[in-house]
Amino acid sequence: MFSTNPLQSPAISHLNLLKLSITNQSLKLAQQTHAQLYCLGLHQNPIISTNLINAYSVFKYPVLIRKVFDSIDFKDCRLWNTLINYFQKNDLCNESFSLFNEMCWTGDCVPDEFTFSTLAKASGVIGDLSVGKWVHGKCIKLGFCYDTVLVNSLLSMYKKCDGFQECRQLFDEMPQRTVSSWNVMISGYLDGKMSLTHYQVWEFIKNMLNEGLTPNEFTLSNLLPTCGNTLGQFDYGRELHCYIIRHEMNIHVDSGVHLDCCLIDMYSRCGKLYVARLIFDRTRFKNVFVWTAMMNGYLKDNDPKQTLILFRSMLKSNVEFNEVSLLTVLQACSLVAGLLGVKQIHVLCVKMGFVNHSVLCNVLIDMYSKNGLLSYAKQVFDHNCISKDAISWSCMISGYALHGKGQKAVDLYEKMLENGIKSDAINVVSVLSACSRSGLVEKGLDIYNKAISVHGINPTVEMCSCVVDLLGRAGQLDKALNFIKMMPLDPGPSVWGALVSASIVHTDDKTSVLGYKSLIEIEPENASNYVLLSNLYAMFKKWDCVADVRKVMKDRSLNKQPGCSWIDVNTKTHSFFVCDKTHPASDEIYKILNELILVMKRPCSGYITGHDFN
Repeated sequence: MFSTNPLQSPAISHLNLLKLSITNQSLKLAQQTHAQLYCLGLHQNPIISTNLINAYSVFKYPVLIRKVFDSIDFKDCRLWNTLINYFQKNDLCNESFSLFNEMCWTGDCVPDEFTFSTLAKASGVIGDLSVGKWVHGKCIKLGFCYDTVLVNSLLSMYKKCDGFQECRQLFDEMPQRTVSSWNVMISGYLDGKMSLTHYQVWEFIKNMLNEGLTPNEFTLSNLLPTCGNTLGQFDYGRELHCYIIRHEMNIHVDSGVHLDCCLIDMYSRCGKLYVARLIFDRTRFKNVFVWTAMMNGYLKDNDPKQTLILFRSMLKSNVEFNEVSLLTVLQACSLVAGLLGVKQIHVLCVKMGFVNHSVLCNVLIDMYSKNGLLSYAKQVFDHNCISKDAISWSCMISGYALHGKGQKAVDLYEKMLENGIKSDAINVVSVLSACSRSGLVEKGLDIYNKAISVHGINPTVEMCSCVVDLLGRAGQLDKALNFIKMMPLDPGPSVWGALVSASIVHTDDKTSVLGYKSLIEIEPENASNYVLLSNLYAMFKKWDCVADVRKVMKDRSLNKQPGCSWIDVNTKTHSFFVCDKTHPASDEIYKILNELILVMKRPCSGYITGHDFN
């Protein structure tokens, strides 16, 4: 009698060796096992060959995988699916479809549900709705639409491809839904891709419970970020927390850590930082994500010092930080230690090999630029930021704009376009701001017009306010006012504010009054606009108008908040309000201010000889 087992003892031992190579991440062991299988003639066995491809997939050697696949004489459906799935998981979706076509042409085997499930995922990755519909049509034709796993993949595909109506229709037509089916729909609604209010989302979840299905960790991790953002949602967050405790969902290591992170973030956003800290302290397995969530909570609560204390504790616990935790610490250091703190974290990034991460580089460029070290920002941009995205270019352009280097900002913007980076509204605002500060009127107008006509960018309020500021600074107030009248969208406070600032500089009183009146119409509750308009009328000695403005303020119970300034001295922040004498050193401060006022009132010749202040 012959054994019906397709795997004999030598094959089983080599199969175990392949599994061992995956466990130990040993490519050499996988290749040695492959060579022995070839010598024994076992490489044609479908189970062995499938596991061999799986082993090479772990090490991401597509050339070797394809060679193994091509060397097999008879390929069953499982083998085809293994290779198609490998290409899909590694974002080589075109190769997945090419391999599927090859599978159909050879006629060796018929695709199954797993094949189309993989193709549905590939369609979602490339975001091609027409291809996804083609996969769905094939499934209907072959009668696979009763497979729940396959239909869930189709749901996810429609969600990723913005096929909202098709996604909901397919969901409603499902004969049997699983928790994964509901999770796809819930994530689509909460991502804002499908129009549904928060109240309707919670009603949708109640329908899931009515079907007898229990929310899992994925469901809860989708729901928790929505709690605390709107009024009344915090109660939902506490209910979910109680549900997690009752069902002991935070006992398992992986799911527990993830849910704890969501809970810490939720309570931090709700202002319940002490509850967030309690969850953090009770988390048994603290990985870098839990530490980062708690550090970010303190940062959002305006307590950067506690963020840094927690970071030191994380290092003492031998937990390796990642890019996200460094970003949090970088922001905390900039608030506590200023520029020195930014430099220290930059050194740490270089030491630990994070300096080439684009997000960190973008933040460093922005912080160095705003702290006056443009040369440092340029060094990070030129040497550290290897993979520059649109944000990287925008940060550097903004840096040049802040330092009044308009022509360099324009040159960098044009270089960005030459490198194939698509321009967006943020880039345009940055370069227009640079043109405005440097007086490059014609160049700025040309960039604005090309952004709309050539690059297809819809004008935003920020872009329009930059154009108004550009024309206003150059004294072209009539053109600025005409531009406001011809704007394709309603002018906001920033647009009228730019016109008012320019009219004050160029002493155009008529335009100033028009601007302030427009600001009052847009922001009727902003007391500053009334005060400034009243002061402007007072300059013209139009006391009746002053009285009218003051009467409107009184009728609306508007009071202007006093201005506030602050300065950091030896890591301590000192705040000052208008006519404030609460500071313990106020007498000395006002004495020095009076001396400075006398210095400023001296004739111009005094500035030439007065070198004592250097």
